Amino acid sequence: MTEQQLPSWADPAVSPADLDAQGVSRRGLLRRAGLFGAAFALGSAATPALAASRKRGPGGDDPHLAYLVGDHHVHSVYSHDAKYTFSQQARAAAKYGLDWMVFNEHSNFGHANYGAKLEHAEIVKARAENPRQLIFQGLEWYIPAAEHCTVFAAPGLHETDLLTQFELAYDGKLLGYTEGSAGAADTARNEAHAVKAIKWLAEQRRSGYVDDVLVIANHPLRLGIDSPHELRNWRDAAPEIMIGMEGAPGAQGAALPGWRGATSIRGEYENKPSAQSWAGYPAEAYVTYGGFDWATATVGGLWDSMLAEGSLYSITTNSDNHRTVFDTWKNGDWPAGQNFDNTGKLPDPVNTDTPQPGSDFWPGEFSRTHVGVTRYGYRSVMAGLRAGRVWVDHGHLLDGLDVRVKRDCDPGRGVTLGGRLRVRRGEKLTLYVTVTSASRPNPQGILPELAHVDVIRGAVRGPVADRDGWRAPDTKVVQTRDVSGRKGTYTLRIPLTAGDESFYVRLRGSDGNRHGAGYLGAAVDPHGPIPHEPGNGDPWADTWFYSNPVFVDVSG
Repeated sequence: MTEQQLPSWADPAVSPADLDAQGVSRRGLLRRAGLFGAAFALGSAATPALAASRKRGPGGDDPHLAYLVGDHHVHSVYSHDAKYTFSQQARAAAKYGLDWMVFNEHSNFGHANYGAKLEHAEIVKARAENPRQLIFQGLEWYIPAAEHCTVFAAPGLHETDLLTQFELAYDGKLLGYTEGSAGAADTARNEAHAVKAIKWLAEQRRSGYVDDVLVIANHPLRLGIDSPHELRNWRDAAPEIMIGMEGAPGAQGAALPGWRGATSIRGEYENKPSAQSWAGYPAEAYVTYGGFDWATATVGGLWDSMLAEGSLYSITTNSDNHRTVFDTWKNGDWPAGQNFDNTGKLPDPVNTDTPQPGSDFWPGEFSRTHVGVTRYGYRSVMAGLRAGRVWVDHGHLLDGLDVRVKRDCDPGRGVTLGGRLRVRRGEKLTLYVTVTSASRPNPQGILPELAHVDVIRGAVRGPVADRDGWRAPDTKVVQTRDVSGRKGTYTLRIPLTAGDESFYVRLRGSDGNRHGAGYLGAAVDPHGPIPHEPGNGDPWADTWFYSNPVFVDVSG
């Protein structure tokens, strides 16, 4: 593999004069974390810190972090319904500031038999062409009885073989294991096969066949076919492998006014319940809220019900890029006798100079997943994702976010996103939220401004009796801080008290343009994200950030 270079903003050899405003901002954040240059490249304490930081002292003390920006859901000519080359996608990702990305091509017999190996050669080429990017090979798995997942492995000798073996042995579409409706004869078998698939991946990691592998559920409520019990079953099969779900889907340009039609919804969430859908989801679950999936956007809803069990379940966001809005490229024509099934690859695209149909933004153009690491590298990104050190934003709403929960009697750094702080009943705590505001106009030419930060708190009650439960009745917005007009880097200090129960806190905020009472009512969420009118969902005018939780474990 080509020697990996640091991103320009992290490389001391690159002059600050050669960085844009956001690169300068990110370099400042890196310097404040003490990770600039060799410290970031070598990361002498990085990998041990991910585990050891959980063990130091009675409360824990996590390391300073740098946040790498990425996208785990990108398609190319090796997916039957996409159109771009790897080089086109990687160049776009570099333009929009991505540090890491995953090409996760749709499973398909053409892909399994031909495309995956061809794709790997392209991956190697793309890594050489873009030495400042971390480029993973992945697969979009059709989960038996359910939706899709991103599956990706650390680069290594077996990264392609792992994905091909997995695709042929466990893909619901290839096996015909798609039935998932309640009471159907094959549903139990198909759901069990999905669990078996995740356990198989865990074994490949344990055996050392691959250095690492992760799974993330994609667009979970788009069709309503990922039931709560399935999400829990996948997580519990191997929580170190099945780490979370898309909090917001791709296809965020789907409802640009006048673009795709009067019924279009951000994320292409334009479906209605079917026989395959889980019957317990309300009709309102099938649209997005501020561009986010209902499972994530509903305070006290499905995501919170899983967090309330006390288990980490991360969220991400991504482009799901197949066809970029307003782009002028079209698929090339097939040579006689060729098709995707017998080649595993679409013909390279052709420029028409005329806008073509599409719903997506380029990787990094609109949706960004930020992963906290202490060194730069493939396994560090995967370790950061597994640890839950993740926050997400749309429209480049923020340059930076650092979150810590500390015991007031502890002088240390405290515990950050995805972590656990151990405290005693009645202890005084403080939530520190350090925000770095956007330093430059986003790709739409808008300088984003954060209007508010919401603190969401929920009780941790342990494993649920009803694995199809999707409510967390003790979770709500407990505080909102107005930050309108604040610029640069600033820290909010929010007092917390440990009561009788363990709990978690997570954060959310927006540009303040569109909000209203949340799905479960104003008493739970007084100014949450709301659905847009069909066909009128300009994503740039309704941008949000969300963070993963910090858990606080209370003892007597």
